[in-house]
Amino acid sequence: MRLVIYTGKGGTGKTVSACSTALKLSGLKSRTLLISADPAHTLGDALMAGEIGGKPTRISADLYAAQVDPVVEMDLHFKTIFSYFASYFQSKGMDDTISYELAMLPGMTQLLCLLKIEESVRSREYDAIILDMPASGEALRFLYFPKIVGSLSMKLSGLAGLVSGFGRLFQPYFSGSAPSTDLMKTEADLLLRLEKLSKLIFDPNITSLRLVANADSFSMENAKRTLMSANLYGINVDMIIINKIMPQIHSEDSFLVNWADFQHARVIEAKSNFYPLPVKEVPLYSEELRGIEMLKRNAEILFGDQDPSQIFYREKVFEFKGDSLGLTLKVKVPFAKNSDFLVERISDRITIKVNTNIGYVVNVVPLPAITLGMKLKAARLTDKELVVSFESNRN
Repeated sequence: MRLVIYTGKGGTGKTVSACSTALKLSGLKSRTLLISADPAHTLGDALMAGEIGGKPTRISADLYAAQVDPVVEMDLHFKTIFSYFASYFQSKGMDDTISYELAMLPGMTQLLCLLKIEESVRSREYDAIILDMPASGEALRFLYFPKIVGSLSMKLSGLAGLVSGFGRLFQPYFSGSAPSTDLMKTEADLLLRLEKLSKLIFDPNITSLRLVANADSFSMENAKRTLMSANLYGINVDMIIINKIMPQIHSEDSFLVNWADFQHARVIEAKSNFYPLPVKEVPLYSEELRGIEMLKRNAEILFGDQDPSQIFYREKVFEFKGDSLGLTLKVKVPFAKNSDFLVERISDRITIKVNTNIGYVVNVVPLPAITLGMKLKAARLTDKELVVSFESNRN
């Protein structure tokens, strides 16, 4: 069983990357489910397969697709919890329509999408699941959420002794009625599912996160921060995909030439910044990338004769180790020469300048939130690895 998750900034090409991967896998006779939680419902448009709903729709012999609708999923599986929150808001004098809108708590789309994965794995009908994650900087937090809840539920004397997780959690703020038996049963089921989901997401032999970016500074920095967060949380990242790369052209039109040169410089930079992760390059097509045949062509550019379900990388690019004194960050560095490097901290990031076999390489590395209360203590360069130490200001 393989779970491959695609995420990145909006507009970078997550959906077409996920569709291409699913088509390639199904072509290899791997029974594949493609799931999207994009609120724009772009899955049907990308595949040109008409309306795709929450239940798996057969696209080809071994490919199925589902579009998660959070409202429908909530009504089908968690209506008791949904109604509980809605009734609270109604008791405060809010309009019924607004109450139900507020009951759809922030992040519910991501959470219900993840639960769709757990449901699909439980069915044992698929060899691989490909997830098109919503464009959100919070996406990784919701990938980590099942682990938090799963751990908490086990600490609360087991599910048999758990008295209304959500209800008790919000009871100090809610003056409404006490949680019902049905609500407690629904919550117990939810916690069990989250615990199972956690084991899937954090198993590097099952789950890979793939980051999608364009050849521009904004989406590259977003991908870099997502990579740092994934490594911090313990979610395996095995690939970077850079989409919509303009071809290098010889033209008198300086506008096009400048853009092409800029993008190719960003791609070269990415190969150093994301080292040693494999970086896949996808060109900007001369027409809109949609439809089965074009997506299959895109899959060949992405993977060639490789199996998309293979694990392309297993280690961490950023490693964190904390204790009472501070935090140590290890960053993999390509082709480092001796100890010729410079590390500078600016707010929530550090700038690393390293002399390599291809000249000086500059990488801006985002830092986890915990380092905001720490100061940069020391840095040393080992064999292809930079070790940076942070010291707590309380020491």
